[in-house]
Amino acid sequence: MKETLKPGIKYEHKFVVPTSKTVPSLYPESEEFTAMPEVFATGFLVGFLEWSCIKAINPHLDWPREQTVGTHIDVSHEAATPPGLEVTAAVELMEVDGRKLVFSVEAHDGVDLISKGRHERFVINREKFDAKVREKGMHNE
Repeated sequence: MKETLKPGIKYEHKFVVPTSKTVPSLYPESEEFTAMPEVFATGFLVGFLEWSCIKAINPHLDWPREQTVGTHIDVSHEAATPPGLEVTAAVELMEVDGRKLVFSVEAHDGVDLISKGRHERFVINREKFDAKVREKGMHNE
């Protein structure tokens, strides 16, 4: 982690919602999801907010050796967004507690505020993380 990784880092990220990021596409195996309206899925919204936080802090990490993983998300999904609208995430790093990072997040679709809340990420060493995951996977063999 670089010395520049400090609270106050802000980032804005934009993305045009395609049909592939709507509720029916979230789990195509689920007849319940495929029967639902074609609007930006909450699961994809969460991923978009995570992506925005990653982009905000990667310049302040020893990327790709250091990366971050999401550990907590607490956000609202306040309005439906149809495909074709551009969503904008505004994120701010609020707290650095060792390797734990806490963000304030919100997203807007050009018409409505669609989400707000907080997100936590944890800085990992990719090589060590992969080794632990491999070891965990061996318990399934």
